[in-house]
Amino acid sequence: MPVFAYTVRDQSGAVRQGKLEGENDQAVARKLREQGYQVQSLKKSRADKKAGAQKGGFSFGRIKATDLSVFCRQFSTMVDAGVSLVRCLNVLQEQSTNPKLKRIIADIQSEVEAGQTLSRAMQKYPRVFSNLFIGLVRAGEVGGVLEESLQRLSHFLEKDVELRRKVKSAMTYPTIVLLVAVAIVIGLVTFILPKFMQLFKDLGVKDFPALTTYLMNFSNFLTGYWYIAICIVIGFTVAFKMFTRTKFGRRLYDRFKLKVPVFGKLNHKVALARFSRTLGTLLVSGVPILQALETVAGTVDNEILSDAVLECRARIREGDRIGVPLQKSKLFPPMVVQMISIGEESGALDQMLTKVAEFYEQEVDAMLDALTSIIEPVLIVLLGGMVGFIVLAMMLPLVSIIENLSGPKSDSDSSSD
Repeated sequence: MPVFAYTVRDQSGAVRQGKLEGENDQAVARKLREQGYQVQSLKKSRADKKAGAQKGGFSFGRIKATDLSVFCRQFSTMVDAGVSLVRCLNVLQEQSTNPKLKRIIADIQSEVEAGQTLSRAMQKYPRVFSNLFIGLVRAGEVGGVLEESLQRLSHFLEKDVELRRKVKSAMTYPTIVLLVAVAIVIGLVTFILPKFMQLFKDLGVKDFPALTTYLMNFSNFLTGYWYIAICIVIGFTVAFKMFTRTKFGRRLYDRFKLKVPVFGKLNHKVALARFSRTLGTLLVSGVPILQALETVAGTVDNEILSDAVLECRARIREGDRIGVPLQKSKLFPPMVVQMISIGEESGALDQMLTKVAEFYEQEVDAMLDALTSIIEPVLIVLLGGMVGFIVLAMMLPLVSIIENLSGPKSDSDSSSD
């Protein structure tokens, strides 16, 4: 059981400090108030955090969604076969090929053996088991249909992994081409261009064209101050990540991802597909609409859409229908709003959301195919333009060399005439 360090004020007004075990911070605060203390501060003990990390709360490595999907599929099969929960966890722990997941399952097994519920034991690992995961497991426990919840969760994870894989595979080729283009440009500017410039200087060229001068300055910067260039790249990357971690920066970046040409529509459709799939999975598992919307807001991976979902949740609590606030947000297309409204009126909201998710997943597939066919020639033209620009800048001084060589010849010809 976790240990919490507290600071309280007794009835005489004296401040006291100490440590107390409890299931969570609310339980510890309740115990202290029952003893007549006024709680000033309460936080988890450092020693307890360190122990939790050693037990598997934090360790190197990562757990992929595919690992969790296999975990859910095997778990549901064994639960459906009538195997006890502790036995299921023991088998899953032995069969897991991921060392981190193996340690986490072992800890969850010990918690369940001690009388803890499965969903409560999973809450110790928020970086592994999302709110969606824990919500579905809790709904399955309450309804006595844990195997169905695990099957739905596995299906959801498989669909989510498939969608992410399609987006990543479509972006792999453009990324590789851009990296090759950057490598070629750096190689030409830092190795080839300086040799040509030295050759031109040896031939007596003093005044270079403006295009060549700009490229020479860039080449001198890269060759003489390469460490500054690296620091600029690293500094920009770190500053960008720190900026996007702030609330304002995150919102600005998420809005940019929805508004950027071409890719904004793709990001919007991916977010709508995830919203529909997540909400439909939660509702079909018996999760209440308000709790489901709160979970969806945390898993949609876009602050702008998340705010719209939370606003929708607040309006539903006041008695509105789900379609009205979604329409007012202007982030959900009319087709989505109409299908959700029809599903709500007919009592088949979860089925309508599944159809919306399938529709937008197909839209994402079609858009990715179109983008792939368009990006390939664009990148080839871009790469050719960059290389052509460098070649042109290196060849321009040859014009002045040829003019210098032909100039005296024309003067001698005119004098002989």
